[in-house]
Amino acid sequence: MKEGQLSFREKVAYGMGDAGCNMIGGAIMLFLNYFYTDIFGLTPAMVGILLLSVRVIDAIIDPMMGAIADRTTSRWGRFRPYLLWVALPYALFSVVMFTTPDWSKESKIIYAFVTYFLMSVTYTAINIPYCSLGGVITADPYERVACQSYRFFMVGIATLILSSTLLPMADFFGGGDKARGYQMSMGVMAIIALFMFLFCFTFVKERIEPAIPSKHALKSDLKDIWKNDQWVRILLLTFFNVCPGFIRMAATMYYVTWVMEKSTSFASLFISLGVIGMMLGSALAKPLTDKFCKLKVFFWTNIILSGFSLGFYYLDPHATSLILFAYFILNVLHQLPSPLHWSLMADVDDYGEWKTGKRVTGISFSGNIFFIKVGLAVAGAMVGFLLSTYGYQAGATHQSPQAINGIVMLFTLIPAIGYLITAGIVRLLKVDRETMRRIQADLAIRRRQYQELRRPSEGSRCEQPNVNRS
Repeated sequence: MKEGQLSFREKVAYGMGDAGCNMIGGAIMLFLNYFYTDIFGLTPAMVGILLLSVRVIDAIIDPMMGAIADRTTSRWGRFRPYLLWVALPYALFSVVMFTTPDWSKESKIIYAFVTYFLMSVTYTAINIPYCSLGGVITADPYERVACQSYRFFMVGIATLILSSTLLPMADFFGGGDKARGYQMSMGVMAIIALFMFLFCFTFVKERIEPAIPSKHALKSDLKDIWKNDQWVRILLLTFFNVCPGFIRMAATMYYVTWVMEKSTSFASLFISLGVIGMMLGSALAKPLTDKFCKLKVFFWTNIILSGFSLGFYYLDPHATSLILFAYFILNVLHQLPSPLHWSLMADVDDYGEWKTGKRVTGISFSGNIFFIKVGLAVAGAMVGFLLSTYGYQAGATHQSPQAINGIVMLFTLIPAIGYLITAGIVRLLKVDRETMRRIQADLAIRRRQYQELRRPSEGSRCEQPNVNRS
């Protein structure tokens, strides 16, 4: 096996970590808005406020978690241990979040805020180290894309399990009590997620150490990372890349239920078909980037996505076969840039070390995770606010034409704008194929030089006691 190449088992194991995150995170993207409005009993506007407010706290928590992970010292490495330590709390709080207490309206609002906050904190504590792990298991740019492709394929499997079973399980466990059904179903998903986290922890190894370990204060690390102009740009890319997909996912249940006028069982089929398309998109990322620069693939995919989403607006929602086919293709295209996006995050981390001499992987990825969560919150809030603006009535037997049009826009036109903006931001990045080859070669030399300089000093420390005794 050549240097930097990862085994099949380790790639699968790395993917299992994000699969575990998405057994829960996928439920949040696909079902939380609908759960909060139509089952828990919150207004769409209140859901928007809830999702946005917690992100303010994340602005403090996320960089702190990144700095803690960067400074963690254990026999398992800097980032791996959190897959073991935080898995159980994350799983427990996800079930609590999807629990509907029989309380007053005001008490339920407080409960929703507290449980969503606790879930968000534990998500931060496990996801930032996990994502940082992807930047230190190999330095090979091609293996990074391959690893991320495996990751998103495994995420697709997890989301497929989630999308095809959660709603039927909710009906099975709950019967006429949908609230209990969602709670029990999320309990099953949380148990599956636990085993996925443990599999990832067991079989993934950390290999890359910073050329010069970070021993500075958090303030110093934050100051230095802003000198990495590519990191600032990829934060923008992260936000605008995730928003279109999050908006569409949050609007999916509303689109199927009210625009297509289909049942819950059809919704499971619809979402599952989209997940299969996403798995295919993940698999296509590696062969395309073997042939073309990942920045070019990223750019043109988003241009095509923008046009495709615009065209989706004009499709007849009752032409079921056509909608299913178009939705499948849309998800293939949507997922294709995702492995490239995470590979670019690792490349930008290398660029920062090359430019500033410091590698702060945890903080670098924590910024991206924060912007992903901001994207998730903005997407969910936008869905909530626009549904409220267009007069959506939770629990009603029918919706007004204005509300139906608002749902269609959330599913098609608004994501189209997001994809177009994403394509523009990709053009600002300069970590292309040739640049990264030069950076990797320079960093390899620096790491060797650092190791060579450190060996004599360690030897002299060992000899020092003999000198003192003489």
